[in-house]
Amino acid sequence: MTHGADELDLAAYAFDLPADRIAQYAVEPRHAARLLVNTPETEPRDAGMWDLPEVLLARYGRPPLLVVNDTRVVPARLIARKPSGGRVELLLEHPFGREGDGLSGQTALYKSSKPLQRSQELALDGGGTLRVVEVLGQGRARVDLSGAATLAALLDRAGHVPLPPYIRGGVDEPELDRPRYQCTWADRPGAVAAPTAGLHFSPELLAKLDSAGIDRAAVTLHVGPGTFMPVRSDDLRSHRVAAERYELSEQAATALAQARGTGRPVVAVGTTVTRTLEHAALAAGEGALLPGHGWADLTILPGHRFRVVQGLLTNFHLPRSSLLVLLCAFWGRARVLEAYRLAVQRGYRFYSYGDAGFFG
Repeated sequence: MTHGADELDLAAYAFDLPADRIAQYAVEPRHAARLLVNTPETEPRDAGMWDLPEVLLARYGRPPLLVVNDTRVVPARLIARKPSGGRVELLLEHPFGREGDGLSGQTALYKSSKPLQRSQELALDGGGTLRVVEVLGQGRARVDLSGAATLAALLDRAGHVPLPPYIRGGVDEPELDRPRYQCTWADRPGAVAAPTAGLHFSPELLAKLDSAGIDRAAVTLHVGPGTFMPVRSDDLRSHRVAAERYELSEQAATALAQARGTGRPVVAVGTTVTRTLEHAALAAGEGALLPGHGWADLTILPGHRFRVVQGLLTNFHLPRSSLLVLLCAFWGRARVLEAYRLAVQRGYRFYSYGDAGFFG
């Protein structure tokens, strides 16, 4: 497929979305979310997440391999106070990416009425202190934390769920959001945003998928704030998604090799899984995906040749976002934007706590 110049123009990924379509709370149970099914042979049709096994079997005629992201969201949002009483909000970028107890040298995005200053000390709401080690510019700083034996202990006491700003202004309700802004299978702490396509899977739905013979493999991509940062260039070729830590286990590599070797379809649960698999495939060349870990820095634009992913389950993304561009690169911009138009018309709920679409 050839791609016109407009497909590399950010403005080509705009769409109208009424504010009341942005989900503020997740549905219960998890599998009660709606599912817009998009396949090449049919017009987009309405279903539910509970119907996913039947949707996948009807599309492929055999059980595909589902690949999920087993990262675990950590309460990486901190509220601090200056001696003057001024409020500072911080989001740790890669909270468990350092050796030791993790309290020293953390990089963070911050919001403050005035820029932070080197050596400044702030008190953390919930207990503990923060000292500014270095001001990095563009709303970033390097900080040392104290007040607990480990970073995990400090965040458990003082941290907040890092909800995106379009959900209740980013203000979490801890008893609700700590369990709900987390995938059922979450296992590896390190993400500062949820791989939201996975939020729809309940234990009951997982059991139903098992009964249908639909196996799962897990990769790890610790979602950072870069995934959701606005695209600031009109020319998409100038944008790069920030690198994020990933791991492809030997078990997952084996499952993927077996699936690809037998022609079994591979369905990614979310754009984070898609980026991980396609990054690993580029690194492997034409060979099998190799187990390993590192930093995934692939930015998927129109023209990308998808080497692994044949189906994609994903939530509905923001206009002009790198996630929407990735989906359009996979499925075609015109078809995706038409599906989004229908989703708005039919009352689907958008963004992190919203409904899902299947494209495959």
